[in-house]
Amino acid sequence: NIFQKQLSVRHSYQKIVGVSTTNTSTGGNQMSKVFMVIGVNTAFSSRQRRDSLRETWIPQGEKLEKLEKEKGIVVKFMIGHSATPHSILDKEIDSEDAQYKDFFRLDHVEGYYNLSAKTKTFFSSAVATWDAEFYVKIDDDVHVNLGMLGSTLALHRHKPRVYIGCMKSGPVLTKKTAKYREPEFWKFGEEGNKYFRHATGQIYAISKDLATYISNNQPILHKYANEDVTLGSWFIGLEVEHIDDGNFCCSTPDCEMKADAGEVCVASFDWTCSGVCKSVNRMWMVHMICGEDDKAVWDVNYDSLR
Repeated sequence: NIFQKQLSVRHSYQKIVGVSTTNTSTGGNQMSKVFMVIGVNTAFSSRQRRDSLRETWIPQGEKLEKLEKEKGIVVKFMIGHSATPHSILDKEIDSEDAQYKDFFRLDHVEGYYNLSAKTKTFFSSAVATWDAEFYVKIDDDVHVNLGMLGSTLALHRHKPRVYIGCMKSGPVLTKKTAKYREPEFWKFGEEGNKYFRHATGQIYAISKDLATYISNNQPILHKYANEDVTLGSWFIGLEVEHIDDGNFCCSTPDCEMKADAGEVCVASFDWTCSGVCKSVNRMWMVHMICGEDDKAVWDVNYDSLR
C-alpha cells in the first residue's frame, strides 16, 4: 500500500531529525522558547577565565536573567563532573553556581580527550532543556559580541539546517608526537591529505534541526580525535548549509580595525593561542578595543527580524 509506505517514511524522517507533531515538554512544563542557547566550554581549573568573561561580555545576575527573558539569549558555562562523585572540584562549581547561577551541568566526565563527547552531550542536553532556534558552542578564552552574534544568526533563521562558523580544512596529522594527531588518519586518504571543511572549534553555531539530529543519534555518531573535526563529520553527509563567516574568527588586531570602522566582529581570538592569548589578563583589553556598545545586545529586536 503506497499510502502506508509514505507514512512509514515520514515517521522515519521525524525520528531521525526529531520533527515532532506535538509540543515537547520537560517534566510536564512547556520548554521555554528562546532565540539562542550559548554553551561556553569550561573546565574545573578555569575559574579565572570564567571571571574574565563575567567582567567583560557575559552579563551577571539580574542582567543575565533579563537577557534570557527579554531577548531569548541563554548564556551558560557548560561543565560536567569529576571522575570521583561529589569531589572538592564538584563542590567548588556548586558554590560558584550558587553565586552566579550561570552554569549548565552536563552528565559527562570532564577531561580534555573527552571534548567530542562533551560537545555531543551539550547539544543533546540543551535541546532537551530549551526550545531554541540556534545552539552555539564557545571556548572560554574567546571574546564575543552578543548583539552581533544574535543579529548574524538572525539572518539565517529561515534556513532549515545551518552550520555557521569559520570553515577550515587543516592537515590530518599522523605523527605519534603531534598534539592533534588523528589515530584514524587512514580514513582520510593518503598521508598529506586534509580534512573536509569544518568550523573551527573556538565558536560555531548550529540550527535546531541539527542539534536535534545529534540528540536523536548520539549512540551512532562517531568521535574523531579533534572535536571540531568530529562535529563537521556528523554533518558532511547531510543536507546542511555550511556558512563560512570570517566575522566569527577575527584576530585581535583585526577586530580593533573593524571596530574603528564601525563594524564589530562576532568573535575575536588569537590563532597562535587558539584563543585570546593570556586571556585572563587580556580579555578586558580585547573587550575595550573590540567590544560592541553596551546597548547593542539590548537594541536588537529578534522578534522583528523573524
